Amino acid sequence: MKFFILILLILLVWYFIYRANKNTYVVNVNRVLVDNNKQNHVPTDKTKLHVLHLSDLHLENLSITPEDLYERVKEEKIDLIAVTGDFLDRKRSIPKLIPYLQIFQKLNPTHGVYAVFGNHDYVLNKKHFQDLKKVLNENGCKTLQNENESIFVNGNRVNIIGIDDFSTKRSNLKESYSNLKDGYNLVLTHDPNLVLHMKEYDFDYLLSGHFHGGQICYPKPYHLVKMGKLVRMNMIKGYHTHHGKPFYINEGLGQTGVNIRVGSTPEITFHELTIGNVKTEKQAI
Repeated sequence: MKFFILILLILLVWYFIYRANKNTYVVNVNRVLVDNNKQNHVPTDKTKLHVLHLSDLHLENLSITPEDLYERVKEEKIDLIAVTGDFLDRKRSIPKLIPYLQIFQKLNPTHGVYAVFGNHDYVLNKKHFQDLKKVLNENGCKTLQNENESIFVNGNRVNIIGIDDFSTKRSNLKESYSNLKDGYNLVLTHDPNLVLHMKEYDFDYLLSGHFHGGQICYPKPYHLVKMGKLVRMNMIKGYHTHHGKPFYINEGLGQTGVNIRVGSTPEITFHELTIGNVKTEKQAI
């Protein structure tokens, strides 16, 4: 009888793991329309920026192939690709990244590919981290570490502000906003907890990842409790606002630890941003 119960338990555990692994192949494609305007600003046009947002590839535990990714997004309008960190944490995984970067280039985003790094990327030692950064840059992915760069969309300036990883204490807001000119401020960062420290820093939209939507949410993602205040505020995925400013937490494409998901799904997100020039209400009258 005990042997039978043991076998039954083993089968149940196996089935749970099997189903949880299958969940890593079920990618949720989300679409977000962002037409927020600052309280004292009025848009003078409705220029759109279409952003493909990916996060947390975790190449060691990624079920989606480059070809799968391409097939899911190839028909979409993509002006910019944003990747918000955690590509990998082992040097031997660096070559696996190249086919995904080649897919990014094949998608031919109008304004290129931008990325920031996450806490897992910084597990690499200094030399291998530089190897990762080199591979990204040589394959058309602009990396930002507490830096900003501007693009122009129909004459509208968009400031892409890449803030380094908050969870490993690498964020420097002052440097990230250095010499910033007026425009639409799009922030890329890995750990969304950063927004709790940005009351004095202006942004129109912020993209992040880090939490994986809990990854294993059974019955609840209690294991996230040590990952910052946002978790305790029940902000672990999707669209949110803080101090009136909107931000988005991507559930990630890959997994960490083990290649399973329960109560969460890998995510690809398309954000349609209204980034038209703005004037103050007083000026617009």
